[in-house]
Amino acid sequence: MQAKIIKRNVDAARPQKRDWFMWDTELKGFGLKVTRSGNRVYIVQYRMSGRGMPTRRLTIGKHGSPWTPEKARAEAKRVLGEVADGQDPQQVKMTEKAAMTMSELCDRYLEEGCATKKASTIATDKGRIERHIKPLLGRRRIKDLTVNDIKRFMMDIAKGKTAIDEKTGPRGRARVVGGQGTASRTTGLLGGILSFAVAEGIRSDNPAHGVKRFPDRKNERFLNSQELAKLGETLRIAEAAEKERNELERILGHTKSETERAALRSKINALAKEGENEMAIAAIRLLILTGCRKTEILSLKWHEVDFEFGCLRLDDSKTGQKIVMLGAPALQLLAGLSRDEQSPFVFPALRGEGHYVGLPKAWNRIRKRAGLLDVRIHDLRHTFASAGAGSGVGLQVLGKLLGHSDPKTTGRYAHIANDPIKAAADRTAGRLADAMNEHDSSRVEVIGLIKNK
Repeated sequence: MQAKIIKRNVDAARPQKRDWFMWDTELKGFGLKVTRSGNRVYIVQYRMSGRGMPTRRLTIGKHGSPWTPEKARAEAKRVLGEVADGQDPQQVKMTEKAAMTMSELCDRYLEEGCATKKASTIATDKGRIERHIKPLLGRRRIKDLTVNDIKRFMMDIAKGKTAIDEKTGPRGRARVVGGQGTASRTTGLLGGILSFAVAEGIRSDNPAHGVKRFPDRKNERFLNSQELAKLGETLRIAEAAEKERNELERILGHTKSETERAALRSKINALAKEGENEMAIAAIRLLILTGCRKTEILSLKWHEVDFEFGCLRLDDSKTGQKIVMLGAPALQLLAGLSRDEQSPFVFPALRGEGHYVGLPKAWNRIRKRAGLLDVRIHDLRHTFASAGAGSGVGLQVLGKLLGHSDPKTTGRYAHIANDPIKAAADRTAGRLADAMNEHDSSRVEVIGLIKNK
């Protein structure tokens, strides 16, 4: 079919039983290929001068960023201009592809191959590319890579060949370590980049396919009831110390006697070693009572908290938009928090805009006092899951509590799933809250699927 290739016509192009073409009515040779799967690809068709020369088609790119009808038309004009000068653009492109290095492919992948990824994932990919892939394979030509090269690449990372410890600024420092986990994840990314190369016609196969990676070690650490009781006690002590410290600082401001001021300062300094920021304490409790991820809680905004229906309506998360049902203890905790009218966040930054970011350091201090040095922040999510499973919550309902199901499906059928999920949230959060409030940890039963070790 023939039509002017503009956005309206491109958007209206629908897939059929077989691939079909739309040819531009203004620029001869400029076209749009619509595949059976629905992809819309800009192309340019040309014939080199000379008797019997075949017609050739060159792919410009898929419709979407960065290829708009206008940019694709400009590229088609450039290609046709090369043909008029006697150059064969397809041969030039094949030569360029054959000479492309891994470093160049990585840059192109970050620019074109990550369109559907989240910004945080792209940042992680970029770090692995710059710290591991480019140092080891950056200068290699893509067409020359073999399966053995990929195996050697993975082993080099595992052995720490790319490990560094360097300053990145006045206060910044980059510590890159190796290990089997890093090697496996980076090799997985490399495989994705090479799949992108296959899709772009840069090479015909993916040498990373079939390479056996190191087994992924599951770091699923759970807190048993005794540990939860100890953590709860530590949080209460830290909270009480912080409140007392704040009160003494208020009194200090009205005290004139230097002797009394010195005594107050001494007491305040001692309490500072026991106390902890109230936002850190509340965030830790909320992580345990909801099973949410750290970023979901720290970036939580007040408009996402639905007190009427007892849930969080997250605008964004690792899995996109989702609803998190809340148990009564979590709702009570949120209702008791003070609001900063100048910030939309439930946990606002201590200085400047944005949300609170000091939780990792605060958690390190808290877990040290509680004797839980091997417990990560993410293990609080595992603890919620284990408590839910142990209280008889079905795995399907538990998956919804944790946001493991498709967020669109969750939102669409919320009126069906809310009741059992709400009940599950109440039971799970209630068990965890009871465990954390238990003073005699020796009398608390082990919750969930956790057994005495």
